[in-house]
Amino acid sequence: MINIKEDEHLNRLNHSCAHLLAQAVKHLYPDAKFWVGPVIEDGFYYDIDLGDKVITEEDIPVIEKEMKKIAKDGKRIVRREISKSEALEMFKDDPYKLDLIDRMDESETIISCYTQGDFTDLCRGPHVESVKELKHFKLTKFSGAYWKGDANNKMLQRIYGVCFDTEEDLNNYLQELEDAKARDHRKIGKDLDIFMTSDLVGKGLPIYLPNGYIIWEELENYIKGKEKKLGYKHVLTPPLGNVELYKTSGHWDHYKENMFPKMEVEGEEFVLRPMNCPHHMMVYANSIHSYKDLPIRIGEVARDCRFEASGALKGIERVRTFCQNDAHIFVTPEQIEDEFKEVVNLILEVYKELNITNYRFELSLRDPEDKVKYYPDDEMWDKAETKLRMVLDDIGISYVEKIGEAAFYGPKLDVQVKPAVGNEYTLSTCQLDFCLPQKFNLTYVDKDGVKKTPVVLHRAVFGSIDRFMAYYLEETKGNLPLWLSPVQVNIIPVNNEYHLDYCKDLMNKLDSYRVNLDDSDEKLSYKMRESSVRKIPVTVIIGQKEVDNNTISYRLLGSNDTTTVTKNEFIKYLNDRIQAKD
Repeated sequence: MINIKEDEHLNRLNHSCAHLLAQAVKHLYPDAKFWVGPVIEDGFYYDIDLGDKVITEEDIPVIEKEMKKIAKDGKRIVRREISKSEALEMFKDDPYKLDLIDRMDESETIISCYTQGDFTDLCRGPHVESVKELKHFKLTKFSGAYWKGDANNKMLQRIYGVCFDTEEDLNNYLQELEDAKARDHRKIGKDLDIFMTSDLVGKGLPIYLPNGYIIWEELENYIKGKEKKLGYKHVLTPPLGNVELYKTSGHWDHYKENMFPKMEVEGEEFVLRPMNCPHHMMVYANSIHSYKDLPIRIGEVARDCRFEASGALKGIERVRTFCQNDAHIFVTPEQIEDEFKEVVNLILEVYKELNITNYRFELSLRDPEDKVKYYPDDEMWDKAETKLRMVLDDIGISYVEKIGEAAFYGPKLDVQVKPAVGNEYTLSTCQLDFCLPQKFNLTYVDKDGVKKTPVVLHRAVFGSIDRFMAYYLEETKGNLPLWLSPVQVNIIPVNNEYHLDYCKDLMNKLDSYRVNLDDSDEKLSYKMRESSVRKIPVTVIIGQKEVDNNTISYRLLGSNDTTTVTKNEFIKYLNDRIQAKD
């Protein structure tokens, strides 16, 4: 989906349409006052003070009609430059504009405003030439919004919209928006009883319902199974730690603003864990190691907590507590290349099996000019960044370099995915770290009998299971593959009186799968529709023919075709699909 904010022409068009909206509102509500009307990635909005008036669904068509009337009139949009004193006089009755003017930098002696017909608004611009260019728009939604985003301030009315050059472009984009709404993992999560949230529990603290926890367990077992085959040893560490642990690692100095406040208990200071590496450093430090022991691969699906502003929270994609699919690989310098390659190959293998195709690699490096964010060791950084480039070039992976995106302790490889809904974000990561092993005085005895410091690879294939679930639900529209579906098979008897016993026997035979038996008294058509709404991959229909012939008839989600097979053939079919992660 196109990002309107980043498209220069569409940005100008939508910025102008925000003023068209404001002019129409001013015609309909003469006492209306306006705060800001920025362009956003999916259009524009304007925050408006309408006094006691609250916008409703019935108001939107009325506002749109007035906007079309103004656009048809075709007035030119004229830019003027005025002084700050002139601006203060022009908007003396509008406290919101006065606030904007007062907060302008003193160097802004000239202020620009735009006039179209009987409406003038402060704005840096630019705008289109005439309101007649603003014919193809749609007001998409509305909500309340606190002035300046502060809950202590007055609630304003926020109206959203979008504008394009042609009706066809507008309709295509609106269809994309509808598709995005249908894909939104928050809607899917609610419809399929996957997760819930409660303000009483706390913002950003999702609760996984039985269906969601089945998906969770399957993903956890899947990735841990792959890790075990590669020699990872899994551990379980506490979800909090002494503040001194994070001071030793450096996270307290570099990451404290993203952590929850410390708690004092019996003279000790604790903090909820924001990441797992300090705990895993201590696991390594628990034993004496020889070079023959390395690489040591420590894995954990670990609960972490990070403070996110409430405005940034989003379902299970952006939360305040999550489980990382985390691992730390302790290696000798000579083993970096092979282990890094193995991590990249694991990521690619998982993406291939789960049909993830829209991704790219970023090499995140430090900003050498930033002397605060990054661990101060130029030699370490140069060595680490050069090593990663060499490995990636040797593997033959295309990547782009991103200055200033490294972790404070080392460079990293990020895998950026483009989800079906929203902006690109990081799913998988692998970080190279020469820093933390030194901070924790970690050592191994080399073949010459000398103690040396290991290097650590931090890696997360799923990133967090929470975010991966959100991503996968949106990619599949909730039509999960058979192996991951909370209910894999739904059995429907055509007539409970004659066919229910056969269905119960079949359910017992399928006891190694997740099976639901719909023995309600609803009509067959209703049961079939419900099976589709619940996105169950396979629906079995048992009538008299199936009972008489000792067979099974089934339909796949999204198909009207019915296949009839023996019970053993059906079990083989299920096994083949699950094995193929289909």
